[in-house]
Amino acid sequence: MIRFYIPNMTCGGCAKSVTSALLSIDPQARIETDPPAREVRVDSVLDESAFLVALSEAGYPDKQ
Repeated sequence: MIRFYIPNMTCGGCAKSVTSALLSIDPQARIETDPPAREVRVDSVLDESAFLVALSEAGYPDKQ
């Protein structure tokens, strides 16, 4: 499972946008968002780098 910390994911709307961006990379991925913790967990066979690009392009860059 890949974990991302996304400081500007603060609400359910943000979480929906993040989920959509991640699913555009891997429609089969299992996505869990936690806006209060600003964390996203992704269960996918794809590499983390593909998701990082999608998050950044959607305006939600990962801050590790």
